[in-house]
Amino acid sequence: MSALFNFQSLLTVIILLICTCTYIRALAPRMLDKNKEGLLGIFWKCARIGERKSEYVAVCCIAMAVSILFWQ
Repeated sequence: MSALFNFQSLLTVIILLICTCTYIRALAPRMLDKNKEGLLGIFWKCARIGERKSEYVAVCCIAMAVSILFWQ
């Protein structure tokens, strides 16, 4: 089953994308900063969400981990 058809899998993919983009921007900021517009701008926007809303992203990661461990 694809992650697009399962809501929990889709949320997991989105959270992992946000966390990955934030980590990449911390290591190499120029890689994401040069693509602020267009299709690759999605990765820059995910990195900004991860930086600005890090508490909420961390809570979502913990909640997703608990739900995957105990309800699947």
